[in-house]
Amino acid sequence: MIAEKYREEVLSRHILLRHLKPEEIKRLAATARFVRHAPNATIFHKGDPGSSMMAVIRGKVKICATSHDGKEVVLNIIDQGGAFGEIAVLDGKPRTADAVALEETDLLVLERAQLMSFLSNNPELLTRLLAVLCQRLRQTSEHLEDAMLREAPSRLARGLLRLAEAFGQEGPTGIRLAIKLSQTQIGNLVGTSRESVNKLLNEWQRAGHLAQEGGSLIIRDPKLLARIADPAE
Repeated sequence: MIAEKYREEVLSRHILLRHLKPEEIKRLAATARFVRHAPNATIFHKGDPGSSMMAVIRGKVKICATSHDGKEVVLNIIDQGGAFGEIAVLDGKPRTADAVALEETDLLVLERAQLMSFLSNNPELLTRLLAVLCQRLRQTSEHLEDAMLREAPSRLARGLLRLAEAFGQEGPTGIRLAIKLSQTQIGNLVGTSRESVNKLLNEWQRAGHLAQEGGSLIIRDPKLLARIADPAE
């Protein structure tokens, strides 16, 4: 069982909740649960009851949708410190997508019944949650624009730059992506086939724009990727 004091510390550090008063954190911590998920474990499915919101304490979670023929589209990747499941918490309706742990992941689970009272009494918390929703909407719009209007090289370059923004670590040889995704997962994220991803990554590595080090992808020339991402600019 996770100590209550530790739960309070985690809640007080989270970007959505860190402005709450100590007594409010204490009350919310008393109702929060910690859950650990193994790599590739499904956290919830689209259509499941939306009774809680999750905050990522450790690990990474992909938010995705799967067609009837098994084709997957990755809508977002939630890193440590991020939250998900907020749509269902606000409207009380079923989940709008699947959530899957990309690696061993620890989640802090906040139940809707307890969280809604905090939202009504804390306008700043509601404002922060609405900002998260707006960010999700922007990301979905960009994803749709990429899939409908851009060619595969542009989609992949834009996807790699988004990953660099979220997970990039500056190093002596370039920007290291501190997240390990298979070529299939990258393809699902940018809306193209694994074969296209493989071909483009190999071409860009031979040209010296990218590199592989210790299983991680290194962006050696982000400016060139930016030109590929938006060739008209």
